[in-house]
Amino acid sequence: MHKKLIAGTLFVLILFSDCSLFTPSAGKMYRQSLKKHAQYDAVIVPGVPFKEPHWDNPMLMRVIWAVHLYKRGIAKNIIMSGSAVYTPYVEAKIMKQYAVALGVPEQNIFIEERAEHSTENIWYGYKLAKSKGFTVVALASDMFQTKLLYRFCRKRTNGLGFLPSMFDTLRTLSHATPEIEYKHLKLENFVPLPQRESKWQRLRGTRGKHINFKDAD
Repeated sequence: MHKKLIAGTLFVLILFSDCSLFTPSAGKMYRQSLKKHAQYDAVIVPGVPFKEPHWDNPMLMRVIWAVHLYKRGIAKNIIMSGSAVYTPYVEAKIMKQYAVALGVPEQNIFIEERAEHSTENIWYGYKLAKSKGFTVVALASDMFQTKLLYRFCRKRTNGLGFLPSMFDTLRTLSHATPEIEYKHLKLENFVPLPQRESKWQRLRGTRGKHINFKDAD
């Protein structure tokens, strides 16, 4: 079992060689991005499935980090990106609810609800940012996802910054769960992604193979 786990891990690392080991540390990315721009027009926050009745730790971490960046003045706006993928809730809409509950004005939060894979979060979120006239944009996610997406971002986006969550800072922030209204957001006749795509199709989606990069819309 242990050997299978090691083999599986090596397979994933090789498969994601364009966005894996040889990237700057999260701390270095964060410092370099702030050195380049003290303030960003918007940060893109990739979605996390909502498992009612409350957010789980990955969503908590991404949302409170984005709210922290907004309240510190590092981000003027937040783009929540994510469709209904594994649960019948559009991830971006749920995350917006939490961010508003934590004090971010609704007009400063934008929704991208097309993305079903992490690369799509970046691409569609980036395109939404540009359509809104935001020129200085960054990815704001956890350290692991940021490192996985680093090469893709460098290849497909022009000048995207990286503001990964810093654990030392996260520990100082409140992890209290605010109450949100979510039941009205539940989708009817929802079909989760594993019932719509095979494992191979989902892997291709994770690598950005479902994106039409020439699509102007």
